[in-house]
Amino acid sequence: MVSPLEKYYDKFEDYEKIAVRYNVKIEGPALKPEDDPEVAEILPAEEGIKRTVALAVLYGDKDECDAQVEKALDAGEEPIDLINNALMKGMDGVSALYTKGEFFLPDLMLAGDAMMSGVALCEAKLGHKADSKATVCCCAVEGDPHDIGKNLIVMFLNANGYEAVDLGRDVPNTKVVEAVKENKPVLVTATALMTTTMTAFGKIIALMQEAGLDTPFGCGGGAVRRDFVEESPQTFYGVEAYHVPKIADAIVDDGKTWEDIRKEYADIVGEYVAAYS
Repeated sequence: MVSPLEKYYDKFEDYEKIAVRYNVKIEGPALKPEDDPEVAEILPAEEGIKRTVALAVLYGDKDECDAQVEKALDAGEEPIDLINNALMKGMDGVSALYTKGEFFLPDLMLAGDAMMSGVALCEAKLGHKADSKATVCCCAVEGDPHDIGKNLIVMFLNANGYEAVDLGRDVPNTKVVEAVKENKPVLVTATALMTTTMTAFGKIIALMQEAGLDTPFGCGGGAVRRDFVEESPQTFYGVEAYHVPKIADAIVDDGKTWEDIRKEYADIVGEYVAAYS
């Protein structure tokens, strides 16, 4: 029996041609992510297991990434080498495309899951966690259940070799201070989506100063403005989640203070930022 859908298809001489978007037919197929010039500079150039792992991350394919990492480890590849020169390279490519607006939040999150799963396999082979550049504590502030921004910050930090201590969402102010005491981070990040919760920034800073903690404190989120953030000492306004690793690098490598970050934000992140112009 011929289905109604098959009868519908039969009306067209060549359905495949009709299904092609006009701009694709005119302009040609889209550039593959790995063929983007900037991404091509980042990924391992030679065909082999490292490039295969990096591509699995680039395409956000966790199962393929796990399979290729396990294959590489079984073949004798060094876990740290795989992390630094395959998994993180793939994530760097994703970050480049996200920064340019060619990849979007779902691409970023899928790639992050693939990369972190591969890293976990490598660390299991090592028998311990890989060395990190430094520790950063991250939270969504007390009363605020919105944690997408915080999750992105954690992902970008992990992808860039930092130990991101994820305190979660709706984190009590006192718990943030306790985490800073315990983990001794080089940077703290806090996000707030709502005007009713962003007052937590100043409260946390007051508690930190009372405890003698002068760690730079990055604040951001949907309702947050630079002038509000800078009413408190020790703070700076964070514009994009992907800026955070560059800020952390500036603190770790160049000894930048929170005052320096306020003054040099655009130079540190390497792009024009309207809030700091």
